[in-house]
Amino acid sequence: MTRIRHFFVAALVLCGLAALAGVPSLHPVRAASTQSATVALLAKPTALPDMALGHAKAPVTIYEFASMSCPHCAAFEQNVFPMIRSKYIDTGKVRYIFREFPLDIKAVGASMVARCIANGDAEKFFATLDTIFKRQEPLMAETTETLRAIGKEAGMDDNGAEQCIRNQAQLDKLSADQKFANEELKVDATPTFFVNGTMTKGAISFEEFEAKLKPLLKK
Repeated sequence: MTRIRHFFVAALVLCGLAALAGVPSLHPVRAASTQSATVALLAKPTALPDMALGHAKAPVTIYEFASMSCPHCAAFEQNVFPMIRSKYIDTGKVRYIFREFPLDIKAVGASMVARCIANGDAEKFFATLDTIFKRQEPLMAETTETLRAIGKEAGMDDNGAEQCIRNQAQLDKLSADQKFANEELKVDATPTFFVNGTMTKGAISFEEFEAKLKPLLKK
């Protein structure tokens, strides 16, 4: 699990929230109330449009908060997400929503380029996300060159990636969404998942994810 280390220019100063040890479990009614409140917060409109796959009325909704510079996020995208998509998203059982939570300036640039390429199209966004995660190593070593190449492959001109990254309005929206996720949803690490409002942090296998989904799909 990748923890917050630093942020980008104009970045948010995020509060590193330590886990509380020895706190007793919530009463079931209180836990349900907390979960409902989280679901309501997640459903609030964001500054940037959600990138979502799956039926809008699916019985389960998963939100993933991830950074494109996060190795665990890349591993999840490559090894776990394809199985979740084929078995649960494409079959109408799960609505899957990806929200950026960039941990550094490199991830900020990648997020903005992915948004520009997609231009509101979720399928294009997830395809670009896959490309970026597959090239995470060169992204970290040669960020500008890697993003320029990804942009050109998607039809941008030579300066398309740089122009996209300089879009202050989009940067402000990305920053606002990240601030909301940290302050209201208590996201402080990547990847972080919310499955029908219940938070799970860190690397997770397909089998572990499936164990969370099956009880919800039986209801």
